[in-house]
Formats: sequence, structure tokens, C-alpha cells
Amino acid sequence: MSQTDIEIATQPDCWRQAVALARRPDGPVSTSLPRHGERVAVVGCGTSWFIAQAYAALRESGGHGETDAFPASEMPGGRAYDRVVALTRSGTTTEVLELLGRLRGHTRTTAVTAVPQSPVTGPADAVVVLDFADETSVVQTRFASTELVLLRAHLGEDLEQLPQQGRAALDEPLPAGVLEAEQFTFLGQGWAYGIAQEAALKMREAAGAWTEAYPVMEYRHGPISVTAPGRVAWWFGDPAAMPPGLADEIARTGGQLVALGRDPLADLVVVHRLASALASARGLDPDNPRHLTRSVILA
Repeated sequence: MSQTDIEIATQPDCWRQAVALARRPDGPVSTSLPRHGERVAVVGCGTSWFIAQAYAALRESGGHGETDAFPASEMPGGRAYDRVVALTRSGTTTEVLELLGRLRGHTRTTAVTAVPQSPVTGPADAVVVLDFADETSVVQTRFASTELVLLRAHLGEDLEQLPQQGRAALDEPLPAGVLEAEQFTFLGQGWAYGIAQEAALKMREAAGAWTEAYPVMEYRHGPISVTAPGRVAWWFGDPAAMPPGLADEIARTGGQLVALGRDPLADLVVVHRLASALASARGLDPDNPRHLTRSVILA
């Protein structure tokens, strides 16, 4: 097994720890993450931005408060927020550190990171450390999914069954035909669109695959034209919640529809496995993806 495969396999255990941490009444989560009613911006880069999108959609749709998500490099100035939450596995990402530096003394900030005493702990007002989910791999898997579990648990979601779903996603065979597919389009709705974005990124990073991601209704406004025999449209969410007629439209393209129907985070684990397997099938090393480093630090 690659190191990436080992980290993928540990996700259900990390999720259990994250739920337990979120439940501690005296822990860092209860005092550091956004309170009900706060106006919040969530920022990150790469994977962290997609997790930020998912969290923002969940928080706002759940009635916890207005919540926006931005790439750290693109957060607009002049907007008033009660708190900015920065997601950064390494705690060293240049754009995140620069943004927190600009906000210091003006807007309360919280960083969620995997590395204690990393540079992000300086400019952030509060820090939540998930060191039990840290990774040596370049491609993020368990840290990203674990921080979203933590954030969801803090919102009050019942995630007791999620580790079990994650274990099933690790144990079952990959969907038939996906290793041979030449293209993948990942689809989501609401918070699951952020998961679709992250799934597409994992496939590009680890396997150099041709992938795209769309909100499901936008897929029908042009992108469906890419779907064809030998190509996959992958739906994150309950198949019963899929827009009426979409499955038939995909069938008419000759493409393959994958709709596994678990919690989107559990289904993301299947994509993690697929990305690693596809990388190996293509003679690539998932532990050493092309042109990538664990953290982007700009000179």
C-alpha cells in the first residue's frame, strides 16, 4: 500500500475522533468555531477552499448564520464579518498567512490546521488543531474529510453512522467500469457541490485524470455534452434526490451514471480509492504527484 492508501483507510477512525472533539463542552471547538448567528467567511486554498464551500453551504442552509466561502487569495476587502475561519492543513500556506495578517486586530479569526505551532498559530486569534488527522502525503484525503466532520458536528449534525459508512466505502469493490473510464464529471447539490469539486481535484492531482465538477442543475446547461460512452457522471447524494429526468438524460448520452447514495463524505472515500488505483494503473506514484508539493509557499 502507498502512504496515500494508508491515510485513506484511516478516515473512519479520524472521523470518530473529530466527533468526540466537537462534543467536548470545554474543548477548543466550542470556544473557537463560529457561534450561532455570527456572520462568517471561510477561506482556504485548493482542497481547503472546497471544504470551505461545503461548510459554508451547510452552515447557512442550517440557519446558523450568513456564511461565505472564498479562496484565501480572493477574499474581497471591505466586507464586515464577525469571524473569518481559515482552513489550512500545513499552517504554512502563503495566501492564508497574508490574509490573517491583514485581518489581525480588525476581525476575529480562527485557524483549523493539522500542525501544532505552525506559522498560522501566530496571526490567528484562535486555533483548532487536528494533529491526529495530519498526513505526510501531498494529496489531502483524511485531513480534509476530518475537518469537515468536525465542522459538521459543531453545527449539531448527527454523524454517529458516518464512520460505519466510511468503512463500507473502504471495503466494497470500486464501481464496475470506472477504472477504464476516460473522463469523470462529478455532480452535487448544496453542500455536496463542494465535495464534487474536491473529488475532481483528487482525481486530477493523484492520477492526472480528465475531470470536471458542476452543480447538478448547471450540468444540464452545456457540460452534459462531454458525457459519452466510456465516460462517467458521478452523483454525490441520495439517488432519489437527483433531479427528475437526469438519469435518463445521462443514459441517452451513453455515459455511465454512478450514484452510490451514502453521505457524500463517505462516497468521497470511494473517489479517493479510485484516484489512487487509477494513478497506479497509469504508472504514476500517488505519493509523489506531478508538479505538486504538500504546501504552497510563495517566495
